[in-house]
Amino acid sequence: MPIRTRRLTMEGMQGMDGLDRAASRDRADRARTKKGLGLKHPNTVGFTLLDDFDDVIDTRSPSEYALDHVPGSINCPVLDDAQRARVGTLYASSPFEAKKLGAALVSRSIAGHIESRFAAHGREWRPLIYCWRGGKRSAAMAHVLREVGWRAAQLEGGYRAYRREVIAQLETLPHRLDYIVVCGATGSAKSRLLERLAGRGAQVLDLEHLARHRGSVLGTLPGDAQPAQRMFDSLLWNRLRHFDASRPVFVEAESKKIGQLQVPSALLDRMRRGRCVVVEAAVAERVRFLIAEYGHFLEQPRELKARLECLTGLYSREVIQRWLALVDERAWETLVTDLLVNHYDPAYRRSTLRNYPHLAGAGILAIKTLSPDTIDAAAANLMTDVLQETAHAGADS
Repeated sequence: MPIRTRRLTMEGMQGMDGLDRAASRDRADRARTKKGLGLKHPNTVGFTLLDDFDDVIDTRSPSEYALDHVPGSINCPVLDDAQRARVGTLYASSPFEAKKLGAALVSRSIAGHIESRFAAHGREWRPLIYCWRGGKRSAAMAHVLREVGWRAAQLEGGYRAYRREVIAQLETLPHRLDYIVVCGATGSAKSRLLERLAGRGAQVLDLEHLARHRGSVLGTLPGDAQPAQRMFDSLLWNRLRHFDASRPVFVEAESKKIGQLQVPSALLDRMRRGRCVVVEAAVAERVRFLIAEYGHFLEQPRELKARLECLTGLYSREVIQRWLALVDERAWETLVTDLLVNHYDPAYRRSTLRNYPHLAGAGILAIKTLSPDTIDAAAANLMTDVLQETAHAGADS
């Protein structure tokens, strides 16, 4: 059988040459991507390279995302919660039908995300995509985005691998840092001091902010629920990994739990071996500060009374009734003073003396009035003192 040949016109040859050049560029791009990102193959990337991408996209359902996710990631579910349940139910009786349904739903979802959320991105956009375990949901989106021309990669092992790494790193990251532990009685504006330290460029780990809780029986924030433990772990890990180990980290003294959340034991152990500084303020000034800070309880006395009754196991019924009566009378200064002197201050002294062995030799940061200006000035003085101590320690070594 004769072999058919055809003549190539100059125009045809130029067209094929253009295609060859385009293919060559694509191959070179893929090779550079693989080399630059450390991929096992061009379409997957390990946990350590999370920061090398323009965006991290979580393709899991909204409820999965709400429980925990890579901090800063964008939730672009390929199946919402109802769709995921529908496909899963069908899969139990007919995997083939479930896959058909899932493919249709996933395709429509990805199309919607491209049109509404990704359309503005240029060719150089590099998203990292993950799902529960680096399986079909993230693979489907990554494939479509690569076909568009974007340099999309999947997170190897998905969320499960990420979660394992977070747990492992929370055992090691705390030990690479030096902590200055801010101690002081309730109402001495320790959280405000941390805010001002951060505003002045210090490294600050604000555990109560991450936990969305002020760390006491009255510590709940109005309209702001605490994150799940997993999400708290992720937020904490993300803060720790970005700290410069050559500079100290300021952190408030905490117990094992902040509201319903557990502080990782490795971090707590390392904090308890850190240097301490004690913030001191007069009781009357602390009372004024707390009344302003906890105004939401003053507006909801019924909720305040319910919280105080949680202390029944620690105090006699007579003491609890006295506090409840003060709430009914709206005698706020008397109530707060009573709570500080008879509950918060003794409890705080016992806890800090037991858990922070360096407290006895701690420096004192006295703040006369707990106003924004004086707290800011105290933050500036504290940073100066720490810099001088660090310089002297370096000279001595």
